[in-house]
Amino acid sequence: MQLFKKPTHFDFMAKRRLAMLFSGLLILASIGSLATRWLNFGIDFTGGTLIEVGYSEPAELTGVRETLQAAGFGDAVVQHFGTARDVLIRLPTGKDVSKAKLGDRVVESLRQAASGELSLRRVEFVGPQVGDELKEDGGLAMLIALGAILIYVALRFEYRFALGAVAALFHDVFITLGFFSLLGLEFDLTVLAALLAVIGYSLNDTIVVFDRIRENFRKMRKGSPVEIINLSLNQTLARTLMTSFTTLLVLLALFILGGELIHSFATALIVGVFVGTYSSIYVASPTALVLGVSKADLMPVKKEGAGADARP
Repeated sequence: MQLFKKPTHFDFMAKRRLAMLFSGLLILASIGSLATRWLNFGIDFTGGTLIEVGYSEPAELTGVRETLQAAGFGDAVVQHFGTARDVLIRLPTGKDVSKAKLGDRVVESLRQAASGELSLRRVEFVGPQVGDELKEDGGLAMLIALGAILIYVALRFEYRFALGAVAALFHDVFITLGFFSLLGLEFDLTVLAALLAVIGYSLNDTIVVFDRIRENFRKMRKGSPVEIINLSLNQTLARTLMTSFTTLLVLLALFILGGELIHSFATALIVGVFVGTYSSIYVASPTALVLGVSKADLMPVKKEGAGADARP
């Protein structure tokens, strides 16, 4: 079943300046938040110890914090993990206790103050050096991905389209990072993986739009670049919206039912799908238009003497 029974005729490019202003404001807000608040890095990047404990009845976080403070862990970060009976404790690096005994010491102090049963679910330790390496490697992976995409789109289409695609990807990444920075959500390795997935998703959508634009530039004898881009966006609109809708259904299921372990991952992808769908229409194509893409840039190059071979 088609999303739109009749062809759509939305004038997307008429609002391109307003959309680019809106995108610029979002990026400035994201940069401002990143400059002032930065990111709430998880234990994967900062290093430290993560301890998950399970209570037989709902646990009060205030009491857990007071117990840990009395035991010498005043800098611990305590939060519920999925249910009120599950508690996640994060301890920064620098403790004089060996990592093998740290979990036992924390659990023993909590067990003495608990009214019910308490069990240790897991203990994870990440050294500060490993956390720094993960941070550097993750940032490098993202830069390499963007560079490879720039080369690929330039070779397949044209350099103006390549710059438009990379501009859309930077737009998506910055806004997603700004969302996490502004709300103080934890940024860990799963979120970094989600950002790389957002880059792939957004690029796929942009490539579909660019392919149709190139096809229409070569096929249509009349029409300005604005009219051809508008037509191409309308022709791919149903596919874009249907892909985004079905992807969001899966991500919402992960967000609601997947548990805390993939909560941040699903959140980053949900934001990325919304922003990526918007950018493929209002960032990638308008950027190529501003850079002056025209029919002459996309017409196939005729080889010299190609017609002479066909003569008798």
